[in-house]
Amino acid sequence: MPKQTHILVIRLSAMGDVAISVPVLRAFVTQNPEVKITVLTRPFFAPLFENIPNTSVFNADLKGKHKGVFGLYKLAKQLKNIGITEIADLHNVLRTNILKHFFFGKTFVQINKGRAEKKALVSGKLFQPLKSSHERYADVFRALGYSLDLTNPEFPKPQELPLGFTKTIKTNNKPLIGIAPFAQYESKMYPLVQMEKVISILQNDYKVLLFGGGTKEINVFHLWKKQFPTISVIAGNYNFKEELAIISNLNIMLSMDSGNGHLAAMYGVKTITIWGNTHPYAGFTPFNQPKENQLLPSKNDYPLLPTSVYGNTYPENYKTAAGSISSAAVLNRIKLII
Repeated sequence: MPKQTHILVIRLSAMGDVAISVPVLRAFVTQNPEVKITVLTRPFFAPLFENIPNTSVFNADLKGKHKGVFGLYKLAKQLKNIGITEIADLHNVLRTNILKHFFFGKTFVQINKGRAEKKALVSGKLFQPLKSSHERYADVFRALGYSLDLTNPEFPKPQELPLGFTKTIKTNNKPLIGIAPFAQYESKMYPLVQMEKVISILQNDYKVLLFGGGTKEINVFHLWKKQFPTISVIAGNYNFKEELAIISNLNIMLSMDSGNGHLAAMYGVKTITIWGNTHPYAGFTPFNQPKENQLLPSKNDYPLLPTSVYGNTYPENYKTAAGSISSAAVLNRIKLII
């Protein structure tokens, strides 16, 4: 009897990039139900893959037993023992290139990140939409010989809300709007003063839920909470799995070009993204979201945009480019969707 096809899917970090893989995998297992999937990722990300059929997670302990070349050798040996037949590397970094050598003889396909064209985009040599990250992930499975169509996606039903949420947060049957105002780099953020203005208006008609992480960010949230008592701080009060359940129940997520937007989009939540020095043309638009939900600074005012794929490089006078997007534009887009 032939061995069942068992694909190892590798995506170790970062949160947004791992979340991008979720709708791709969901489409893959629907269209290829005979294939077994094991996702190699960090333990923290395991809840992202729950409830995807034929899919399990193998935890990569990159700071412990899987650290370094010898640790990766042990990891490859463990993975071979669970019957991996081929590998889809959605990460393509030094670690996965080392793993590739330990899987000699097995089909091992790696993502083409399109680095040259992305460099051309941020250098101003071209200005056109590049292939999305979702399609780049899908291309890896296609290169393994499978059909995969990401159009007409199916999304899971909203998860049951955590008991702590239903007991302590009064929604008063208002639409739920998640707001994730922070990003890794300040150049990707909407100025907090302007975001505060948006929240001050939204909280009258909607239930505003604040998402993010880190002590500094949570302190800002609690300052806003003092000003606007009806809003709720999700960050720091729920574990990751519980946060995902809450996100799945949102009517809208308003985020920067950051992980929370991708988390919302993988549940089919309408996601509005505020862009700063990065740009949707680089391919990181949240899954299945229309261009109307991408709020951009004026190209006339900031002709060099995008200045970076990830937001880490920019001219000093471009640091607050996102601030050129009016609060009225943000509010109008939300009202149009609701």
